Amino acid sequence: MSSTTPESTCRSRVEANFALQQVMHTFGARLGHVEEGLVEIEAPYQEHLTQQDGFLHAGIVTALIDSACGYAAYTMMPPGHRVLSVEFKVNLLLPSKGERFLARGKVVKSGRTLTICTGELIAYQGQTAQTVAIMQATMMSLAPTKTP
Repeated sequence: MSSTTPESTCRSRVEANFALQQVMHTFGARLGHVEEGLVEIEAPYQEHLTQQDGFLHAGIVTALIDSACGYAAYTMMPPGHRVLSVEFKVNLLLPSKGERFLARGKVVKSGRTLTICTGELIAYQGQTAQTVAIMQATMMSLAPTKTP
């Protein structure tokens, strides 16, 4: 009997792909919770990723949530497929200040080609957690390319 579960296979696929994402390494981000349709990415506060007032730069906020949504969509895709962001809308609710951040992406509706996700970035300061940004995103499933 194999000890491989659908959850462990899902996580393994996401881990392998996440390891290829250089921008997440630049942010010091690491993969957190992974399940079908839900992915969390954790990142520490780093001063070199802030804007002039010391808040996490909006571009970094967006990239973290976009990746969490993309990987949430990726968990619903057939093996061999790739994920690509098609569009997203971000609302920056509060300045992104904290000791650490958690980006959470969740699938709302998964289709054959397009997947709709919601995402959020939560800032943690001590015992306080605040949602500082939300996203609605559309992700595309790219089938493996066929070689002639």
